[in-house]
Amino acid sequence: MNIPSTTALGLESHRVQYLSQPLPVNMGDWWFDIATTDHFWIRRRFEVMKKIADSLIRNARECAEIGCGNGLLQRGIEDQYGAAVTGFELNELALQKNVSRTSELYCYNIHQREPKFRDRFDLVFLFDVIEHISDESTFLESVRFHLANSGFLLINVPALQSLYSDYDRAAGHCRRYSRSQLARVCEQSGFKVCTSTYWGLPMVPLLLLRKLIKMPSGNGKVGFDSKGPVMNSLFSLLARCEVLPQKLLGTSVMAIFQKQP
Repeated sequence: MNIPSTTALGLESHRVQYLSQPLPVNMGDWWFDIATTDHFWIRRRFEVMKKIADSLIRNARECAEIGCGNGLLQRGIEDQYGAAVTGFELNELALQKNVSRTSELYCYNIHQREPKFRDRFDLVFLFDVIEHISDESTFLESVRFHLANSGFLLINVPALQSLYSDYDRAAGHCRRYSRSQLARVCEQSGFKVCTSTYWGLPMVPLLLLRKLIKMPSGNGKVGFDSKGPVMNSLFSLLARCEVLPQKLLGTSVMAIFQKQP
């Protein structure tokens, strides 16, 4: 396999380990230009995660994130919990922009199923990934390979197909999910649902408005732009106006699953 050296790519050799050839992924690269740790949606997603999974994260011996992107979740866990999160990613641009500091980074195709990662991780994060995958079942089977026996899978996905828009197409989303749909897909791949919640209820009207916006093919920046620090702060306050967990509706679903024998 002809894998480029990190030196040739301008990357620090100790930060990215190449186990697989970089590959294009079904996601708009524009997202990495506007998604930051300060973005109201990123911050709210992290708050929801702490609400439903704080003890899991604190008690996990070894964690991984599949589809770690530019490292926003990794960085948040490093800062909040003092824990490293091994990151797996195939998008080379995302690896170059990764903002984590202490976590290992791998350019790695999980379907490769490296023996050293078999049954290794107590907790795997799959944040806003499977909506980009056409074959969910095969992908989740490879995810399962990396989880320790009785390990936990923490998933976040966009919610409700009725909210699907030009933004989703530009972001590379194949679909949006209901709580029951996400549970069914994961249970078919050998996982048991422990808890799940919709979140983002106050933002639903904004996503309905977003459906009216025509976006350039392959560029959904206008659909995720927080419109500057003032609006970002206001959106952040609005996003917190819900009680969790809740089963009504929202713009996202977050759920914890456990690997079954």
